[in-house]
Amino acid sequence: MNSTPSSPFRGMVLMAGCMLVLPIMDAIAKYMATVEGMSPGQVTFYRFFFQLASVLPVLIALNGLAAFSAKRPWMNLLRGAIHGAASLMFFMAVKYMPLADVFAIYFVEPFILTAMSAIFLGEKVGWRRWLAIAVGFGGAMIVIQPSYEVFGMTALLPVACAFLYALYMFLNRAIGEADTPMTMQTMAGIGGTLFMGGALLLGTAAGEADFDISLPTSGLGLGLLILLGGISGYIHLLVVRAFRMATLSVLAPFQYFEIIAAVALGYFLFNEFPTPSKWLGILIIVGSGLFILWREQRRTTQARTVADIA
Repeated sequence: MNSTPSSPFRGMVLMAGCMLVLPIMDAIAKYMATVEGMSPGQVTFYRFFFQLASVLPVLIALNGLAAFSAKRPWMNLLRGAIHGAASLMFFMAVKYMPLADVFAIYFVEPFILTAMSAIFLGEKVGWRRWLAIAVGFGGAMIVIQPSYEVFGMTALLPVACAFLYALYMFLNRAIGEADTPMTMQTMAGIGGTLFMGGALLLGTAAGEADFDISLPTSGLGLGLLILLGGISGYIHLLVVRAFRMATLSVLAPFQYFEIIAAVALGYFLFNEFPTPSKWLGILIIVGSGLFILWREQRRTTQARTVADIA
């Protein structure tokens, strides 16, 4: 497939749809933890196990054993392990906190990624974007502060998740296009499954309830876990496809559709709704993130104009 963006509108529609579906995973994780009584660690393991089980036959059918022939296997397995740790932090957070709160705090991830790119990759970040990063973190504090009073250190789990996911995305940039998206998805699924298997064993040995090993106790629970893995595998492949249709600067704002879906799912399934102060924090985070995206798009456009003149 040609990797040149060719259909921005289709890419935007696909990205918007994916972002509205992805929070279903987290609603399933919350349901499994709060209703079915399954530990977040076990839910996270099943997420990666069933993700791998659902997409692997398709990947092998399309690519054969080449799906496993990564040029940088250890880096891809590390990506999977980091993704597993990030998912674990998120699923632990949604067990105790409202879905919308967790998503709002998690969306400091673009700020962390921008800062990491400036510090470690030498990407130029002007004072306006640094200011937007600071304002965005301020918005996160508005959401975190009342949650911290109720949930304690658990309210910081989405921040840890955001940091780990930013690191995951940073490795994506560092690896570049050495491997195909199919291969990267396969290896990341293996890495996440292995990491969570080890985390479950260590957590259980330490007596941590959030790592209790268990099987689904109902047919509904098993079906939801399979659905969780299927959404994880195929929706992320569709996100990759969307990024081949349109540019990052065009698609990135649609990530905030996740907050819309999270608020709706939290309200209808768990009777949760953000307070006015949390809505203010959410708006500040979204506004700061969109400003950073706008500045990045403008910088890229200016660089292309200079290159064309040269």
